[in-house]
Amino acid sequence: MELFDSLKQKIDGKGKSIVFPEGEDVRVLGAASRLADEGLIKPIVLGDMSQIQATASANNIDLSKLNLLDPTMIPSDVHQDMLDALVERRKGKNTPEQAAEMLKDPNYLGTMMVYMDQADGMVSGAVHATGDTVRPALQIIKTKSGVKRISGAFIMQKGDERYVFADCAINIELDAAGMAEVATESAATAKIFDIDPKVAMLSFSTKGSAKGEMVDKVREATALAKEADPDLPVDGELQFDAAFVASVAAQKAPDSKVAGHANVFVFPELQSGNIGYKIAQRFGGFEAIGPILQGLNKPVSDLSRGCNEEDVYKVAIITAAQSLN
Repeated sequence: MELFDSLKQKIDGKGKSIVFPEGEDVRVLGAASRLADEGLIKPIVLGDMSQIQATASANNIDLSKLNLLDPTMIPSDVHQDMLDALVERRKGKNTPEQAAEMLKDPNYLGTMMVYMDQADGMVSGAVHATGDTVRPALQIIKTKSGVKRISGAFIMQKGDERYVFADCAINIELDAAGMAEVATESAATAKIFDIDPKVAMLSFSTKGSAKGEMVDKVREATALAKEADPDLPVDGELQFDAAFVASVAAQKAPDSKVAGHANVFVFPELQSGNIGYKIAQRFGGFEAIGPILQGLNKPVSDLSRGCNEEDVYKVAIITAAQSLN
């Protein structure tokens, strides 16, 4: 089954609601209208009503099935409940006056809606920078129990081939514990996409072929990932060819149950991860779907500012699928 057909099947009939803080943007508005029309998601669109209506009119976008919310028109009692919850969540880090200013930011408002179970997830970033999307999520939704950091995975797809690459978007440097977290979270992401995870912890060394602190880190990360999830097939340290190509694995790591069959690839730091997914995308002809943020208590997705309507549509479907877990 095609990737997004499978995801649509998973979320169909579940009544998942996704909040879009950038409702005045034509790409966001078009995607939200399409999702509502297909009955896949209940979109909550934030923005100035006059601008939303003008954008819809100019681009022939149907608003009839959308839940439109002007942040300046929220009933006072609802706003007060949200304000109180934000002050409590920030635990003395923000005064009520500061929290009120924060709620004027659509990303903070949308994040609070997710936190307060008024929405199942949020999709932003078509207009805002990554930090503007991620910061409220880290401050309010926060990471899962036992997870100290979020990370960004890409689904790399071409034909029937599907792989997970991580972390390709968030953490500039990772220690061994961080790399292990990325491994277990990426395995969970793989399952959303019907990928049975086999995790390769990547290095420039395979099973001791090279030495040094960087190799030691990957080796330690592998041990920590196995400790965190003893049932997860994970191995390292592995070079990419040993992880991916069965004939190479037979020579370099003959005793590994992952080498040569890996479908989740965990990079040792952001530089290699970001370069790696772009090489696969541009040289290998793979579609790169993401980044998919991992590690949060509830799903928040960050779009590229260069996205199109189709990207917004797909990321919203992924976000809804994440909320099922």
